[in-house]
Amino acid sequence: MSEAPLVEIDAVQFGYGRSPVLKGISMRIPRGKIVAIMGGSGCGKTTLLRLVSGQLKPTAGSVRLAGETVHELDREGLYRLRRRMSMLFQFGALFTDLSVYDNVAFPLREHTELSEEMVRDLVLLKLEAVGLRGAHNLMPSELSGGMARRVALARAVVMDPMLVLYDEPFAGLDPISMSVVGSLIRRLNDALGATSILVTHDVVESMQIVDYLYFVADGRVVGEGTPDEIRASATPVVHQFVHGETDGPVPFHYPAPDYAGDVGLAAAKEPAHA
Repeated sequence: MSEAPLVEIDAVQFGYGRSPVLKGISMRIPRGKIVAIMGGSGCGKTTLLRLVSGQLKPTAGSVRLAGETVHELDREGLYRLRRRMSMLFQFGALFTDLSVYDNVAFPLREHTELSEEMVRDLVLLKLEAVGLRGAHNLMPSELSGGMARRVALARAVVMDPMLVLYDEPFAGLDPISMSVVGSLIRRLNDALGATSILVTHDVVESMQIVDYLYFVADGRVVGEGTPDEIRASATPVVHQFVHGETDGPVPFHYPAPDYAGDVGLAAAKEPAHA
């Protein structure tokens, strides 16, 4: 990728306690693109999002966003930078006691001094973009899973952020809702001129909307490329994940002693019948 990067992750290491999670990861996220980070559960995908947003600090390496080293910023600088980014949390994370309208209006009321008239125009504009302007008076409990995710998307982009972080945006959605949300992510990213980092397990849907992918395993980047390049990858762990194979570098069987030996040992311990 030759485009000037918005996000630069250089040789980043991070661990929880004595357990290393990231072991020298480097990535470049170009401006205006959608980049996916894929990999098995526990490989550090969400940890990377937390490092980019400044929730965590790397133990080694650096994370830069828009030319600023995120983990070196003071509190005021970090909050200033965060106002230029947003996050779509897994399952949406709407405020259950606020209406659809108030959920989307929340960032505007919290971080700007716009008049309520301007807030209303922006909220309805973003709800129209996700097809839910007519649902603005509903409560989250009245929404389907797909509708709730679209409201969360409207809230994530209501302040026209330069960077949007998506943590498993397709989790728990039916195929129709998944397709709608995927299409909206692509359309809104292009319309806003934003940059998106998408952490996901969903191979099929993400491959239809992203520009580039990084594949993470064992705390390292083991594959990267365009969707076509990742589909054709000969790297065993990437090939197994993309094609949903049951056995490979990620084994079907949990490590155990030889089966025949276990069965024979159990039979030998059974008492003889009179």
